[in-house]
Amino acid sequence: MYLSNLFTNPDMQEKYLDIFTSSFLPLVKGALYYTIPLTLITFAIGIVLAVITALMRLSNVKFFRGVARAYVSIIRGTPLLVQLFIIFFGLPSLGVTISPFYSAIIGFSLNMGAYNSEIIRAAILSIPKGQWEASESIGMTTAQALKRVILPQATRVSIPPLSNSFISLIKDTSLASTITYTEMFRKSQEIAAQNYEFLLVYSEAALIYWMICVALSFVQDRVENRMERYVAK
Repeated sequence: MYLSNLFTNPDMQEKYLDIFTSSFLPLVKGALYYTIPLTLITFAIGIVLAVITALMRLSNVKFFRGVARAYVSIIRGTPLLVQLFIIFFGLPSLGVTISPFYSAIIGFSLNMGAYNSEIIRAAILSIPKGQWEASESIGMTTAQALKRVILPQATRVSIPPLSNSFISLIKDTSLASTITYTEMFRKSQEIAAQNYEFLLVYSEAALIYWMICVALSFVQDRVENRMERYVAK
């Protein structure tokens, strides 16, 4: 009945077109001003945490390995939504109040750091031991070998899964709406609450998410092609 009226009723078509066009720009602004910056910031911080955690996991120091393993286990073993709620709603009971923006940054960064650390650790382990031995044979220290030989090769290996992680983060930022951070999905909730056209507005938000992910997938393909180890002759 709903679809039949939509396709046959000109007044309904005009109404929905007006809602779609009037809400499109606010949603795009929400994506450009809030969703994408939040994604970029948290992914960058998460990569730093991931590299540190991965190196700690590979360290010969038992304490470092234990701390890193506990961090990864806790973050990967609990839902991201619960982590955000603990930071934003739970910490105030201890006298620590954090704004929605910084709560989102902390939550997403910790989450990305834990998940991406396993990607980076696996990439480092994928490098043949002969690379380490060759580096040591020419007088490099472990740190020098890691910086000049191992990490550049591990970067190539980790680019595809890290790109997928970045695209997933774009969609996961919608969870920030639950802690009142006004990103794109939160904006769609506000618009839908005014006109009660939840299906239309949420579908429009989904369309924008999809468009962003398609664009990022295109960039990902280009980057992967440039980072390939072997070029077909």
